[in-house]
Amino acid sequence: MSEEKKLFLIDAYALIFRAYYAFIKNPRMNSAGLNTSAMFGFTNTLLDLIKRENPTHLAVCFDFPAKTVRTDIYTDYKANRDATPEDIKLSVPYIKKIIEGFNIPILEAEGYEADDVIGTLAKKAEAEGYTTYMVTPDKDFGQLISDSVFMYKPGRGGSGPEVIGPKEVCEIWGIERPEQVIDILSMMGDAVDNIPGLPGVGEKTAAKLIQAYGSLEGLYEHTDELKGKLKEKVEDNKDQAFMSKVLATIILDVPVDFDPNSLKMEEPNKALLKELFVDLEFRNLASKVLGEEVTMAKLSPVPTTNAQGQYDLFALGEEETKAKQPSTEDTRNEAEEVRNLENSKANYHFVETEAQRKALIAALKSANFFCFDTETSSKDALTAQLVAISFSMRRGEAFYLPVPRETEKIAEFLKPFKKLFEESPAEKIGHNVKYDILVLRKYDIRVGQPYFDTMLAHYILEPDMRRRSMDVLAELYLGYTPVPIEQLLGKKGKNQKTMLDLEDRAICNYACEDADITLQLRHHFAPIVAETGNDKLMAEIELPLIEVLADMEEKGIQLDVESLNSLSQSLETDILKIKTDIYKSAGSEFNIASPRQVGEVLFDHLKIDEKAKKTKTGQYATGEEILSKLSDKHPIINQILDFRELVKLKNTYVDVLPTMVHEKDGRIHTTFNQVVAATGRLSSDHPNLQNVPVKTKRGQEVRKAFVPKNEDCILMASDYSQVELRILASMSDDQGMIEAFQNGEDIHASTAAKVFGVSKEEVDREMRTKAKAVNFGIAYGQGAFGLSQNLNIPRKEAKEIIDNYFEKFAGIRTYMQEVVEKAQELGYVETIMGRRRLLRNINSANAVVRGQSERLAINAPIQGSAADIIKIAMINIQAEMKKRELKSQLLLQVHDELVFDAHRSEVDELKVLVEERMSGAVQLKVPLLVDTGLGENWLEAH
Repeated sequence: MSEEKKLFLIDAYALIFRAYYAFIKNPRMNSAGLNTSAMFGFTNTLLDLIKRENPTHLAVCFDFPAKTVRTDIYTDYKANRDATPEDIKLSVPYIKKIIEGFNIPILEAEGYEADDVIGTLAKKAEAEGYTTYMVTPDKDFGQLISDSVFMYKPGRGGSGPEVIGPKEVCEIWGIERPEQVIDILSMMGDAVDNIPGLPGVGEKTAAKLIQAYGSLEGLYEHTDELKGKLKEKVEDNKDQAFMSKVLATIILDVPVDFDPNSLKMEEPNKALLKELFVDLEFRNLASKVLGEEVTMAKLSPVPTTNAQGQYDLFALGEEETKAKQPSTEDTRNEAEEVRNLENSKANYHFVETEAQRKALIAALKSANFFCFDTETSSKDALTAQLVAISFSMRRGEAFYLPVPRETEKIAEFLKPFKKLFEESPAEKIGHNVKYDILVLRKYDIRVGQPYFDTMLAHYILEPDMRRRSMDVLAELYLGYTPVPIEQLLGKKGKNQKTMLDLEDRAICNYACEDADITLQLRHHFAPIVAETGNDKLMAEIELPLIEVLADMEEKGIQLDVESLNSLSQSLETDILKIKTDIYKSAGSEFNIASPRQVGEVLFDHLKIDEKAKKTKTGQYATGEEILSKLSDKHPIINQILDFRELVKLKNTYVDVLPTMVHEKDGRIHTTFNQVVAATGRLSSDHPNLQNVPVKTKRGQEVRKAFVPKNEDCILMASDYSQVELRILASMSDDQGMIEAFQNGEDIHASTAAKVFGVSKEEVDREMRTKAKAVNFGIAYGQGAFGLSQNLNIPRKEAKEIIDNYFEKFAGIRTYMQEVVEKAQELGYVETIMGRRRLLRNINSANAVVRGQSERLAINAPIQGSAADIIKIAMINIQAEMKKRELKSQLLLQVHDELVFDAHRSEVDELKVLVEERMSGAVQLKVPLLVDTGLGENWLEAH
C-alpha cells in the first residue's frame, strides 16, 4: 500500500495579515521595539499545521512584488487597498528566513499572485494523485475545491482548523458546484480587491441568480426574466460583470513547475532558526522547535558598579564592606559573549555560622541599597514556607542565608534581621518585591520602604511588553543567562520538586544568582527611568503602592461560602428548568453549549432570521450581541441567553470561589498586578475580582457573598463618579463640559439636551442613553460605526449624533486632534502624572493600523490618568489610616472603586477621610466626586 501523498500549499500573505491583526490591540513587541506579532503568529500556525497534519509535501506561496496580469486587465484592481502596515513590511524578510529555516520552499511567479501559484500547483498535484490542502482563510479559493483539493483554514482563538470540501463550500455559498464561486464573485464583486461586480448585487442576490441560472453566462441568457432595477443593472453592466469574472478567476496555468521532490518535508535548519528566535525573542517557540533553551540577544551595555574586584565579606573590616551607590559614570561595556554562572566568576557565599550572619547584618546595615530574594516552597506568598533568603550589595557577589526547615523556628531565627528590614533607610531591591515582602510578613518582618522593583521599572519603560521575568530581562538587558529553575526542581508537573526537597548547598548558587542579577537589573534600569522622566511616577506612585497592595492581599476579604453553596444548588435547578424550556421551544433536544447546533436550531429549523449572519467558518453567528438583537423574535432567544449566563456564573464564580478560600482565615486573597495592563490600571487574579458580575440580578448574588470580617465591621465602597469624563473635560478644557460638571449637572442629560437641541426637562431616557454612549465612546476614540453597533441604530444616525456632539463640545474635538498630532510628533502620549504609552504605529500609512493607534492616543491619557488618580488616593488613604491607627482596613480596588472593612465605630470618620483623599488626589478643572455606600455585603455597599 503506497503512502498517502499530502501536499499543503500555504497562502503566505493571508496568514501573515491574519497573524498581525490577531494581535492588533495588544501587539507582541521584542525589547528592540520590533513588532513580532506577524512572525510569531505565522510560525505558530506553521508549527501547528506540521504537528497536526504531518504533511508529506509543503510549500509557502507569495504574491510577486510587482504588477500582475490582473492589473493589465483592470488598472484599478486592488487600488482601494490600504498601504501594507509598516510592521508587516518589516516582518516579511524575517518570515521568509523562518520558512527557509524550516527548509520549506518559497514559491512565486512573476506577474502572478499566490492564489494563481497555489491553484496551478493544486491542479497539477491532483493529476498526480496528491491530496492537496490550500492553507488560507480566503474565500476565493472555494472555486478550486474538488474531491482531492481542499481549503484548510487554520484555527484561531483556541478553535481547531477547518477543512472545507465540496459539500461545505456549496453549503456556504448556496451553490451546486465549487466552481460557481467564480460566478458568485463576478456578480457580487469584492471590495477588498476592488472587483466591481454588478452594482446593487450582494452575496444573497448573487446566490439566488446562480441557483436560478447556473452561471454568469446563464444569467445573461435569461435577462428577459428579470424585473425592475435588477434587470436594468444587469443589462447595463454586462462588460463589467464579465471583466469581474476574469479578475475573480484563479489562473491555473502559471509558469511554475510541480516538482514533488523539492516539496518533500525535511528536517529544519536548527542553527538558522536558533539565530532567528534569539533575535525575535521567541523563547518558548525555540524550546518547542529546537528542544533546547536559547539565550536571548543582549540588548544594551550593562551598567555596573566600579567595585574593586570581588571581596570576601567574612575577611574584611566594616569600612571595606560599605556599598557605594552606583551612578551612570560607574559603567563599562561587558564582553559581547553570553554570560552565565559558569563563566561569570561570581563570588557567592553560604552563610552558616552565627559570626557570618552578624557580619552579613553589619554589611547590610552600612549599605545604601541591597537586593534580597526569598526562596520558598511555592508561588503562593501567603502559604509558602520560607527556605532561604539571598542578599546582594554589589555586582558579582551575593550571600545565601538558609533558614531552619522547622516552620516554628523561622521567626526566631530571623529576629536579628528584623530591625534591618523594617528600619534601614537602605533601598530594598527585588524583582516582584511584593511577593518577598508578603513571605517575610508571616515571620513577623514587615519590610519598610524605600523599595526598588526591577519588574516595575521595566513595566514603566515598556508597558506593552508581556514578558518581565528576571530570566528574560537578564538575557535581554544584561546578556546573562540565569540557571533555569527546572535545573533544580525538574520539569513542571506533578513530579516537580519544591525547594524544601533540596539541600541548601544545592540551592545556594541559584539563589545568590537571583539576588545578584536583580541588583544588576536595578543598576541598568534606574538611570533610564530617570533619563526618561519616569522617576517621579516610579517614586511617588508605583513603588509606594507596593506596600498598600501587600496590605490588601495579606488581609483578604471575607467570603460567605455557605451562601455560594446554596446559590450553586439554586442555579443548578434553574439551569435544568431553562434547559427543558429551550428543548420545548425548539421542539427537539440539542447541545445548547454548541454554537453550531444553536445556530442550526435557530436559523435552519425555527427560521428566526432569514438574514442570519454567518461566521468566517460558515456557521451561524450566535454570540450574545447577535442574539440580543433578536430577543423579541422568539422566546427561545432569551432562554438561551439566560442559560449561558447561569452556566458561566456557576462555573466561573459560584463553584470556584469557595475553593479559593484560605483555610487559615476563611478569606479570599486575590493578587493585585501592577505590571499587566499597559494603561496603568491594576488587575487581579487568583481570583479575578475585577470581573465579579454586577449588572445582572443573578450576578449580583455573587457580590452578596463578599461580607465584613465580623459583626464589628460593615463594608464600605467608595466609587469615583464618571472619573474618565471628568478627566476628559479637564484635559480638553471644553467649557461646556466643565461648566456642566462644576454645576453638578447630570452630564449625560446635559449632553443629550445640547446634542438633540432640547431643554434639559425634555430629555427622555432614550436621549440620555444615547448621550451616555457618546460620552463614554468619545473617551475611547469611538466613531460612528462603533456607536451604531453599540446602540443598534443606523450608522447615518450615529454620525449625526457625533457631528452634533462635536459641534456643541468643540473643545473635545480640538483636544482629540491635538493629542493625536502630538503623539505623531513624539511617538507617545502621557497621563497627568507623566505615565507614557508608546505608539509605534501612530504614523503608519495603513489606515486601520494608524486608526488603532489614534484611538489609543485619545484614550490612554484618560484611562491612564484615572489609574494614576486612584493609585494616589490609595496611597494617601492607607498612610492616613495608619497614622490614625484605625481599625478599618482597605480590602479591594476594582476599577474606580475602593472597598473597605469599616469598623462600625469609625464609619463616619473613615467616610470623610476616604472621600477627602479620593476627591483631592489631584487637582482637575472640575471636581472629582465620590459616591460612598455602606452594607452588610459588597452588593449593598456598591
